[in-house]
Amino acid sequence: MAFYGSFGVVMVLLLITAPAALAFGFGGAMAARSPFLPLRLIGKAYSAMVRGIPDIAFFLFVPFAMDQGLEWLRHHARCPDWDAPIRQGNDFVVCAAAKLPLSSSPQWVHETYGFFMAVFAFAVVFGAFAANVLYGAMRAVPRAQMETAEAYGMSDRQAFWRILVPQMWIYALPGLSNLWMILIKATPLLFLLGVEDIVYWAKELGGAKTTIYAYPHDDWRLYYFLGLLVFYLGLTRISEALLGRLTRNLSHGQATMGGEAQRKAPA
Repeated sequence: MAFYGSFGVVMVLLLITAPAALAFGFGGAMAARSPFLPLRLIGKAYSAMVRGIPDIAFFLFVPFAMDQGLEWLRHHARCPDWDAPIRQGNDFVVCAAAKLPLSSSPQWVHETYGFFMAVFAFAVVFGAFAANVLYGAMRAVPRAQMETAEAYGMSDRQAFWRILVPQMWIYALPGLSNLWMILIKATPLLFLLGVEDIVYWAKELGGAKTTIYAYPHDDWRLYYFLGLLVFYLGLTRISEALLGRLTRNLSHGQATMGGEAQRKAPA
């Protein structure tokens, strides 16, 4: 049952991470095109730094850094009388009240906490790629559209939200579609972050003898991983169909190849 439930873990990860990464990306793209120089540098640095570092390094770094950062803040707030150093060689030692989660918390709290740390790591990494895609899409919207909005008396804010943002999605969708597919393929990295996902359970249940269980069958990992292959291929095929329909809907009335094809279709 844990193996079957792990498929739900992957789907929940995708459903939470995709909008979170899109929010990070949208914020990064807005910062990168800001007229305020420090904010613009922050937006460009975020995108360039994350995209220039191997994903696996960020996936392993972000949860640990966030966990220690939160515990450090809680330690100073809840244990002001602590006089021992927090850094003791390679160890990071905080008081018991500052631990996240608390040692007395039930197991599901620990698992949920680890899961959302993993979601945050995925969102930060894929948000940087999304920021680059959205920044390019914003620049792809014809300047004449913005000039027309200005001629009608719209402010910069109104032109951005009413003209630029609605039209940029058709230009961003190919890149965002690729990111979605890469995100699907990246979900097995949950196994490296300590989350009991489908890869973990395929390895545990498929082996004849593991660190936890002993089974009367031979090594069945091949069959379990073949099942994962079918699952991921089916998920990507469904995604392709949905993204294709979304592309057709967004192309309606746009000055793109897809929009021109729709305009000429009735004739």
